[in-house]
Amino acid sequence: MATTETLCRDCFAWTSGRVERCPVCGSLRVIAHPELRTLSTAHLDCDAFYASVEKRDDPSLLDKPLIIGGRQRGVVSTACYVARVYGVRSAMPMFKALAACPHAVVIPPNMKKYAAVGLEIREMMRAITPLVEPLSIDEAFMDLSGTERLHHAPPAETLARLAKRVEETIQVTVSIGLSFNKFLAKVSSDLDKPRGFHAIGRSEALSFLADQPVSILWGVGKALQRKLIADGIQTIGDLQPMEEVDLMRRYGSIGQRLARFSHGRDDRRIEPGSVIKSVSNETTFDVDISDIDALRPYLWRLSEEVSGRLKRKAIAGGVVTLKLKTKDFKTLTRQQHLLAPTQLADRIYRTADALLAKQADGRKFRLIGVGVGDLGGEHLADPQDLADPGFETRRKVETAMDAVRAKLGDTAITKGIGLKARRIRQQPSDKPPDGHDL
Repeated sequence: MATTETLCRDCFAWTSGRVERCPVCGSLRVIAHPELRTLSTAHLDCDAFYASVEKRDDPSLLDKPLIIGGRQRGVVSTACYVARVYGVRSAMPMFKALAACPHAVVIPPNMKKYAAVGLEIREMMRAITPLVEPLSIDEAFMDLSGTERLHHAPPAETLARLAKRVEETIQVTVSIGLSFNKFLAKVSSDLDKPRGFHAIGRSEALSFLADQPVSILWGVGKALQRKLIADGIQTIGDLQPMEEVDLMRRYGSIGQRLARFSHGRDDRRIEPGSVIKSVSNETTFDVDISDIDALRPYLWRLSEEVSGRLKRKAIAGGVVTLKLKTKDFKTLTRQQHLLAPTQLADRIYRTADALLAKQADGRKFRLIGVGVGDLGGEHLADPQDLADPGFETRRKVETAMDAVRAKLGDTAITKGIGLKARRIRQQPSDKPPDGHDL
């Protein structure tokens, strides 16, 4: 059996064996694991990032419950840990959050400021390894394999030093997950928040995963989770004995991911690059179109495609963008900020259609596109809209359609408006704008 190694996260001293307190500085902030010196794939996630930045900039908020989000029909973007004690959670409707914590301070999000702070942290990450893959402005994967000679320390120590440096210089805290692949590194970073550091090694991966709910698997959203539970699959341990081919037959292409992740297998590489800013798609017509009723089928199909990519990536967006190009090659873009992030084709289409109605004034268009920006995790997506009584029904219909497509393929089912677009010859363009698209 491998010897457990313990690292102090305050003075960075190493100790052989498991200890509760650092023998050098007396700190209780230690991490112990048999594979701690060899694991090199990490996920860094800032703790309650938006709220932490606001508290840093306004010390009077330090001990107060703080919610970042919109008032009235808005939702919670994030809440500080003081507010979470009262039951406030991300994606909660604001009226429920304020009912749970009426004395909370509510601040609208300042994305420009948060992006600037996130960039500072990302540059500190890139200073220790060039292999940094951002997921959003406040989280990223890192590959530290081969950096031990450069930093004269194992990856775990380098990461602990980074976390302390971020806290001291940026004045926000981070949590780190360390493992041997991306999936388990991301799972690890959620296990010890805030100011956490958790490791999952090869020897324990199967047993650890067996007791976890299927909802922690990457790509398992609410709809798939309900389907899995209906099929008697509640924990990852329920998945582990099942054959990959059977899971693919039952759940479509995501069945392969379920099979591999349930055994702790993930061969995706960490791919350096800029943070994804938008998901979009567009199409160019053979013949210019001016009639809004002729444009709408294309808009629906593009909305479905963008929605599908958001769902596959387990992300959602808070801004919908309509793109049009006139017959004389003039490009028009119009945006609408949403009250809550979405990944639903229905909501993307309805928002973009309202923008289209203002532009379709008889001009002929040679191209139409739709995109979603201001991206974040899907946990914030599509809360119930009390002002739209038909929304819940439309969401259920879309969820049912997604389930059919997962089993039979993307073209298995669509709405009537989508069939109109299929009948018209078109030249699709999926070129990522400015390198920021998925």
